[in-house]
Amino acid sequence: MSMRRFKQLLAAIAAPLMLAAAGSVMAGQPPVPLKLDGMNDADKQLILRGQYLATASDCIACHTVHHGKAMAGGLVMSSPVGDIVSTNITPSKTTGIGNYTEQQFSDAVRKGVRADGARLYPAMPYPSYALMTDEDIHAMYVYFMKGVEPVEKQTAETKLPFPMNMRFLMTGWNLMFLPSKPLADDPGQSAEWNRGRYLTQGAAHCSTCHTPRGVAMQELGDRDLSGAQVGAWYAPNITSDKVYGIGSWSREELVTYLKTGRVEGKAQAAGSMAEAISFSFSHLTDADLNAIATYVMSVKPVADAKAAPSGKSRFEQGKAGNDLSGFRGEGYVMGVKGGSAGAQLFSANCASCHGFNAQGTKDGYYPSLFSNAATAGPSTSNLVATILYGVDRKTAAGHVFMPPFGGQPNAMVALNNEEIAQLANYVFTNHGEPTLQVTAADVQVIRDGGPRSNIITLARIGMGVGAVVVLLLLLALIVRSKRRNRGVVARKR
Repeated sequence: MSMRRFKQLLAAIAAPLMLAAAGSVMAGQPPVPLKLDGMNDADKQLILRGQYLATASDCIACHTVHHGKAMAGGLVMSSPVGDIVSTNITPSKTTGIGNYTEQQFSDAVRKGVRADGARLYPAMPYPSYALMTDEDIHAMYVYFMKGVEPVEKQTAETKLPFPMNMRFLMTGWNLMFLPSKPLADDPGQSAEWNRGRYLTQGAAHCSTCHTPRGVAMQELGDRDLSGAQVGAWYAPNITSDKVYGIGSWSREELVTYLKTGRVEGKAQAAGSMAEAISFSFSHLTDADLNAIATYVMSVKPVADAKAAPSGKSRFEQGKAGNDLSGFRGEGYVMGVKGGSAGAQLFSANCASCHGFNAQGTKDGYYPSLFSNAATAGPSTSNLVATILYGVDRKTAAGHVFMPPFGGQPNAMVALNNEEIAQLANYVFTNHGEPTLQVTAADVQVIRDGGPRSNIITLARIGMGVGAVVVLLLLLALIVRSKRRNRGVVARKR
């Protein structure tokens, strides 16, 4: 037996043990500490409200590194224009926001302006937070200043390539795309719908990931929540369209998904959405989750023919089956090797949990790979990213863990780009949308954090063209001035 095959066998045996160990460790972790000692009831209630709003806003997901101090920053996030490092937002007076006034805090959260006047990038979803009320921002300020433990930690500086490193350029972007005031209730809608819209568009900032963006990286409002690439992952269409979106979901299914991160036969949360479920949505009240469901189910349906080439929704594609006979048994022993490399990789790395027919387990802990949003839809990214990065999601319903296969320290087996492409293509062909196929180069893009935007190139070209125009204007003015001077001299003669 080769060493590689031995590792694959070991992975199949050890995976359940890893799951159990990881579950016990995660279950024992305490919640984010909250400072309430010595406070009166009014202050406690205000801090608890601010904590709830910060949870709804999912601040901890971006401002906390894995196993790090809460809100201390330092997380490196891949964006279409480069890596962005989150800052320390604890009340530390030396490395955090402890010296911020409430107005400075509000300006940072809702306008994207730091206390020193520097502009934030919209990776911090301040365009969504701009819709939040003064009262909610006040509660969040009190929570961060009085309820969060200060952490003395200096984070690395974000260094984007030219010209995105010139933060003042965000001034013009804000003038064009930043909302000017909090979201007002629609009197023609119910209180539940208005609450759901406020959370969806504001604190929960769903459009930040699920809405496609234009050439200036602005959200395209006419395609709100219709799906977009976010780093290595694809945030799918969550409009009310029954084929392309989640219009076929019931309210109960949507609420269950937000609570647990999974709806069997439809979808399971991974990547950034798993973080949003673990740190934010699963901690919201049932009333707020139902309000979000009410609003999202009313969002204008947006269709995209590319998203469903078979005419079926991403939740209705694929079937059970396997290709084991081609590479097992007498034929394989005799050297008549049929079957695909992808089938062999699936058997060695996936079948022990998801089943040889990709049917998953009866309780849904290991999901079916057919009737699964990750194996169909408009993008190959989510299946490839799941293979590369695994799944790590914790809610009150339990801890879900799938080890990564991308070479991370906790990866039992490290698959190269070609192997991941073969494995993904096998799953797409046999259990999902067969027209979805990837190459090793596609896998490398996801391994590197996802596709990059061409906005930097366009900006550089634009600045170059602008510089040329300015030079030509200056040259024209100089020539014109010289001609005038010559005319004056000639008249004097």
